[in-house]
Amino acid sequence: MNQHEFVIKTMEEYGGYATLGFLNQNVDVSNWKTKTPFASIRRIVQDERFFFKIRPGLWALKTYKNKLPVNVFPAEKISKIKQEEFNHSYYQGLLVEIGNLKKQETFVPYQDKNKKYLEKSLSEITTIEKFYEFTHKNLLRHAITIDVSWFNKRKMPSYFFEVEHSTDIKNSLNKFVELQDFYTKFYIVADIARKREYDDKLESSAFNSVQSRVDFIDYESLSNWHTKSFEVYELENNFRF
Repeated sequence: MNQHEFVIKTMEEYGGYATLGFLNQNVDVSNWKTKTPFASIRRIVQDERFFFKIRPGLWALKTYKNKLPVNVFPAEKISKIKQEEFNHSYYQGLLVEIGNLKKQETFVPYQDKNKKYLEKSLSEITTIEKFYEFTHKNLLRHAITIDVSWFNKRKMPSYFFEVEHSTDIKNSLNKFVELQDFYTKFYIVADIARKREYDDKLESSAFNSVQSRVDFIDYESLSNWHTKSFEVYELENNFRF
């Protein structure tokens, strides 16, 4: 088989679609005569004869276009609310997988656990069933609603991510202010088109206490981070630590 056929075969085995990170981990490149197999996979999925892009970091086979799961790529038109829900849980899933690769413990809000990330529910890929009660209840009620939480080995929050597909960024920044006393990094994840809105709101004096601790990640950058995390993970598997 040539390189294209290896990628196609892997996608077919897993339902006709995959993230780049997943392909980096599962395509058999052992006989490829290249020192940069991940770059080759990235190039291959951009071949419009065989593949099409669904979302940042997510690709599918053209021959499967009309038989993909509705949360991955609906064959028929669905409501805007439903599409936003699918997009939201997709980006939550990317963040969870990155956290897992980085040996963080991962959590999504209880109301999101049954939402779909590709073929699985978010509860199937997170590592924490019950939110760690690391502080008093007044603060926990804010923390427990954050879209993705990473915890370190001491069961303390290390990263908080809010995925802002269409909701008000100000609400997320308010949560971060409430949690400012913890040694935690805060992120807003959104479409690049919302970056100016994010900058404007973060400049408000109400958020002075967290301005230096909040960063913005656009969807394309998140998908690249996800892909690169799998690349590093696979490379590190070849070494002993």
